[in-house]
Amino acid sequence: MAQSAAMKHDPALALWAAWHRAQHTSLVLCRVQQRLETRIICNTGIQALTRGEMKKQPVPVIAPDGVQYAVAREAEVLAMTEALKLQDALPEVPALSLAGILAKLEVIVGADRDIGDPTDFPWPHIASVLRDLKAIAGDLQPCELDRFATRADITRHLQQAAQLVDSVEAEQAAEHIRQTAKSFAETSVLPNPADKSAEF
Repeated sequence: MAQSAAMKHDPALALWAAWHRAQHTSLVLCRVQQRLETRIICNTGIQALTRGEMKKQPVPVIAPDGVQYAVAREAEVLAMTEALKLQDALPEVPALSLAGILAKLEVIVGADRDIGDPTDFPWPHIASVLRDLKAIAGDLQPCELDRFATRADITRHLQQAAQLVDSVEAEQAAEHIRQTAKSFAETSVLPNPADKSAEF
């Protein structure tokens, strides 16, 4: 049975493929975020002394407030959260074949990067069971990642992140206005209308 047909019949294989896709998307977004971070660090706009003369560094590519970086970082978090949700769903998803059991174990072992010490019990033991099962049943077919699907996932996460960053910035701006107005009202020297004598 082809892997795509097996995935339709075994929910564990479908979850494994979705988890791989989310992990890959998270990795790509991590690289995007790191590149933006590097550009922010490198393009400070600060003058630099070069061979005895001052040279102005290029204008930062990233907006001074780091909006692009914030969006990329938030998109990476959204992708990681999607992968974690799939991991959390694993116990509820039945494996209907040996390949499904292998897929579930692949997710468990693949998630050990998030664990404090993957050399502690039971992680090496689970990895051992996975190796034994692969020796008996054969390895899973490599998870083929579709470039268009990855781009669509990245676009979706970036759009969600941009909306989130925009709403946070709007809330911060509104809070700043509230604080400024409150501060102004507290320091205002306008007389209280009740204290003002009536003039006719």
